Amino acid sequence: MRNSKFLQEFKAFAMKGNVIDMAVGVIIGGAFSKIVSSLVADLVTPLLGLLIGGIDLKDRALVISEAVKDEAGNVLTPAVALNYGNFLQNTIDFLIIAFSIFLMIKLIGSLRRKKEAQPAPAPQPPAPSKEEVLLTEIRDLLKERR
Repeated sequence: MRNSKFLQEFKAFAMKGNVIDMAVGVIIGGAFSKIVSSLVADLVTPLLGLLIGGIDLKDRALVISEAVKDEAGNVLTPAVALNYGNFLQNTIDFLIIAFSIFLMIKLIGSLRRKKEAQPAPAPQPPAPSKEEVLLTEIRDLLKERR
């Protein structure tokens, strides 16, 4: 009984327009994020690396301590490094996504302002009731008699 009420409340909440819009936005945002990540990783980062001397930024790191290996070459302690190349790539990702969202919000805002600027059609007066029609006819008949 209690479970059923909970499910009904959840269904009412989940079917509200805002929740559905948000879910669609999250799904599209996830797909858009993959596209932007590919754009940065596959196009922007290589071009930027080429401009600064053919360096692949994705693999750039500042090694703080080297990895410790045994005689067989097995890593005993991994290296400690600041992966600034990966950080730069993620920062570029963020900036492109933030700029794209900014442009979308500006576009939606301009469309809303354009829609609000259009004058709404004047409301039509309601049709006269039967009583009003009858009273109008009586008034006209009385005017004719004078």
